[in-house]
Amino acid sequence: MDDATLGALIGTAAAIGFIHTLTGPDHFVPFIAMARVGQWSLRRTMAITFACGLGHVLSSIVLGALGIGLGWMVGSVVPVEEYRGNVAGWLLLGFGLAYMTWGLVRAIRNRPHGHSHGHTDGAVHVHEHTHHGNHVHVHEEERAGSMTPWVLFAIFVFGPCEPLIPILMYPAAKLSLFGVGMVTIVFAVATLATMLTIVVAAYLGLAKFSFPRLQRFSHAIAGGTIALCGAAIQLGL
Repeated sequence: MDDATLGALIGTAAAIGFIHTLTGPDHFVPFIAMARVGQWSLRRTMAITFACGLGHVLSSIVLGALGIGLGWMVGSVVPVEEYRGNVAGWLLLGFGLAYMTWGLVRAIRNRPHGHSHGHTDGAVHVHEHTHHGNHVHVHEEERAGSMTPWVLFAIFVFGPCEPLIPILMYPAAKLSLFGVGMVTIVFAVATLATMLTIVVAAYLGLAKFSFPRLQRFSHAIAGGTIALCGAAIQLGL
């Protein structure tokens, strides 16, 4: 085993895991947006981010291991990753647009308006309310909150770690299976650690701010933000 080459690959795996995640907003923006509007706790936000990130990495690891085990050329595996990336981009875009539409409908239905009421003493006051009942509102929030993590998980499982297989796993396979395992673990740890660090930092930072005027449209804004991430993937940004 060439220790110098393996050491270089391990260092590269750590760097690529960090840079790949940092420069890909789709790795953290959906969790930041949904945690904010869904009022997720920090623990739940971290758990969902970790689960989705793990699914994201493991799907590429399984494909890479299968390709190496069956003796496929790297050129046979990369198109599969590209296809998965295209599917993940469309799924993220579709989810974002669907959630944005739901958020807009919810905001319109929940638009407050007032009625003036006069009293015998001549006093007049305005009573502001909505026709979107609180009971219905709570159940809609519960359904959206329970489905969203699973939707994100499915999308992230489809999403490939593009540099993992051609840049790290296949070169490491020329050294040993131990080398493949090491670069894979380092890449996975770097990816997950970067995702969690960014999401937690944003979660804690945004908790200090409040935007009451935008509250009614918060779900629509979150959906639009996620849709932009999906569009960025499709455009190769």
